[in-house]
Amino acid sequence: MTAEDEAAEDEAAEDEAAKGGAVRGGRRRNGRSPSPRTVGGARELAAALLTAAGVPSTEAARTAHAIVLADCWGIGSHGLLRLPYYLRRLLAGGCRADARLVTVTDTGPLVSYDGQHGLGHWQLWRAAELAAERCTQYGVAAVTVGRTSHCGALGIYTLPPVEAGQAALVLSNGPAVMPPWEGHRPVVSTSPLAAGFPGARSQDGQAPGRPAVVDLATSAVARGRIAQRAATGEPLPPGWAFDAAGRPTADASEALHGMLAPLGGAKGFALAFLVEAFTGGVVGPSLSTGVTDMFAAEDAASPQDIAHLVVAFDVERAAVDGAARERLAALSESVRQAGGRVPGEGRTPPEEIDPAGPLTVPDALADELATWARRLGVG
Repeated sequence: MTAEDEAAEDEAAEDEAAKGGAVRGGRRRNGRSPSPRTVGGARELAAALLTAAGVPSTEAARTAHAIVLADCWGIGSHGLLRLPYYLRRLLAGGCRADARLVTVTDTGPLVSYDGQHGLGHWQLWRAAELAAERCTQYGVAAVTVGRTSHCGALGIYTLPPVEAGQAALVLSNGPAVMPPWEGHRPVVSTSPLAAGFPGARSQDGQAPGRPAVVDLATSAVARGRIAQRAATGEPLPPGWAFDAAGRPTADASEALHGMLAPLGGAKGFALAFLVEAFTGGVVGPSLSTGVTDMFAAEDAASPQDIAHLVVAFDVERAAVDGAARERLAALSESVRQAGGRVPGEGRTPPEEIDPAGPLTVPDALADELATWARRLGVG
């Protein structure tokens, strides 16, 4: 990435920060911390807290945007719920506030970054933007980020390629929480994956069709949903998790210290293995068995060493007849005609989300964020 590219990225992120409410120095001019009860207020508060924890304003704004977008999309398990954990790790040193992306390899269509243990949100977003840019040039591109941290909801990072009319595949790993099928010890993470496909082309001045976005964990459930239920005391459904001894459990707190069941039995574990091989195995530097758990307070000072991978490819150049987008649109329409729902189609594009719109935040989480605001001098 050239210096001009980086400057353009910084300028764009600063513009977005202004729209979404990033706060210089972690403070608002009126002396009060923003309310997380609106989309704009939540972005502003998240950016202010991250800035107060030492994250540069551009990276704080991008991270805040990704965090709140997860909440807007109904993925609260990967939204503001996680912010206190990120802050704890930033202050303890397990996540570096001043980290940069350091280029390890750049062949043109393949770029590898060392994330220096920084926040995964802004780092993977930069990787996705670069993948889209290089895909436009080469027809296909892969960008990796190793030695990084948790990035939130993975489907968010399909947006840069998809908005450029490309298909995207995004993979990540995390701490080992899932055993092999019929195994007794965790060896892989929830092994999440996301894939995005562009919608129909715009015609006659109409907006293009909504993209399809597949975003899932290869465990029976995302670990963030376990954390949500642990916070409220709500029991887990059967088949979600095991305790540390490998026994099925409905207790979310036990599950956080135990293991998660794979999605779809042996086939689900095979898919999880695939994700782990591409991320922990190929990108590195650690397999999931060596990745620190962000939910463990005693590990807050230890880097996570998470790995991310984003691949983008030009669907039209890959098609035998240049009509890929028309067929993708037909596929989505066939799902609707059959009474189904296209994955991810109901998610509102970021540019259409009203900053003044309400955001549902549990009282306990709002109180916790207010405590962090007081601690960090925000407001």
